[in-house]
Amino acid sequence: MGRLFLLLIFFSVLLSSCVSDNQKEQPPNIILFFVDDMGWQDTSVPFWSKRTLFNEIYKTPNMERLAKKGVKFTNAYATPVCSPTRVSLMTGMNAARHRVTNWTLKPDQKQPMELNHPTLEFPDWNYNGISLQPLIPNTIYAKPLPKLLSEAGYHTIHAGKAHFGAIGYPSSNPINLGFDVNIAGHAAGRPGSYLGIENFGNGKTGNNVWAVPGLEKYHGQDIFLTEALTLEVINALDQPVQSNQPFFLYFALYGIHTPLMANERFVEQYRKMGFEEQEARYASMIESMDEALGDVLDYLEVNQIENKTVILFMSDNGGLSAEARAGEKHMHNIPLKSGKGSIYEGGIRVPMLAYWPNKTKPETINPSSLIIEDFFPSILDIAQVNVDNLPQTVDGQSFIPQLLRDDIKSVMDRPLFWHYPNEWGPEGPGIGSYSAVRQGDWKLIYFHTKKTLELYNLKEDIQENFDLSISNQGKVKQLAITLTKYLKKVDAQMPIYKSTKQKVPWPTSILVSLN
Repeated sequence: MGRLFLLLIFFSVLLSSCVSDNQKEQPPNIILFFVDDMGWQDTSVPFWSKRTLFNEIYKTPNMERLAKKGVKFTNAYATPVCSPTRVSLMTGMNAARHRVTNWTLKPDQKQPMELNHPTLEFPDWNYNGISLQPLIPNTIYAKPLPKLLSEAGYHTIHAGKAHFGAIGYPSSNPINLGFDVNIAGHAAGRPGSYLGIENFGNGKTGNNVWAVPGLEKYHGQDIFLTEALTLEVINALDQPVQSNQPFFLYFALYGIHTPLMANERFVEQYRKMGFEEQEARYASMIESMDEALGDVLDYLEVNQIENKTVILFMSDNGGLSAEARAGEKHMHNIPLKSGKGSIYEGGIRVPMLAYWPNKTKPETINPSSLIIEDFFPSILDIAQVNVDNLPQTVDGQSFIPQLLRDDIKSVMDRPLFWHYPNEWGPEGPGIGSYSAVRQGDWKLIYFHTKKTLELYNLKEDIQENFDLSISNQGKVKQLAITLTKYLKKVDAQMPIYKSTKQKVPWPTSILVSLN
């Protein structure tokens, strides 16, 4: 009897140990809070060495709350417009490689502003977005991030803006990319309206392409779109939380994208402060975004899963400045130059926060230069997903070592690349067709239309006021070679000059003009 008792104790301890090991092995929940058109300074959290005027204006206490828990990345980058960023996130590919280089919507066609450009004929880029099958015209074939996570046992939730593919193509529906739940995501990249009393754009004559789907129960109500999405997110999280299944939540807000509309719960204080109407609306949309973040953080704490949930925060491009805003255009991101659509820092540098409970050191600042495709391998690392035989080539590099260390030696120092052989529409500094590379403190920009090169030292000149291309031709040559090698390696598309029918030359071809 005593021997049997000892055996029972032994097997009980063994079973308990196995259960404990399995619990330890379960990967963490992952939340990616993804904001649309949020500038580097559209927050009370400073992402520079000092606070700016904009940091004093905007109220984002929940971003401050998240920053105190984890790591603030001060040199994080996206692409200058939305769809290229989102496709890079989902595939791990740089935009030059996946060729969804402009924003998508209408199937099988370039954007009207591209067809009407006075001097350039733009390449036949992948305007139909992501494809789950090879050989679909004007798509990029890839196995997307949510599909990989779903196969690894994650419950995957999409909420908000999708913008992964053109109308009628499978990738316009996030479910087809591997999400178990899709809340209000479709082909369009902005809402018809942020107001429930306007049915979020549904029923507007000639505006149905922008109408937000799937939120009919809020139609006619006095509720802001961001709040409706948050309520649906909280409801969707209950299923995996109650079943103890790891989840991936991609909360991709429609805000702060146009149309700029006031959240009446927040806007009046800014009007009283003397803000012009468009800027008061903009500030209210930022505060609404931050409230959504806070509601999600509160949910994690109330349900006691905050300690096993990784939270990532990112924007899809720089802050809007060329249109829709009040005041002087292209000045809404100072000291960064220009804004959304531009290759200058105002168009591509964005706020980024990351928190991994019990792993990140609170209130850490990391200056590593990161880019949006890095999220793909990083999230897979967090989820403990090993990937082999993907149909796509992954350009991104995992930033987990930087997330888990706070010493300067953990800084990543490899070149980052941008390629936009397209036309966005509005005019302004750095807006047009271009390629660029950043390595270390140096950034080289190649403007396709005029075949010019500009060189900046971002450590000394974050405003990109001083073009050093003439005075430092050695650095220009070095970076032009790096950029050209990369563009050739990924078979990057280049525009054609309408007047000569010649393709825009590689950056190295311009070096002779500097001598």
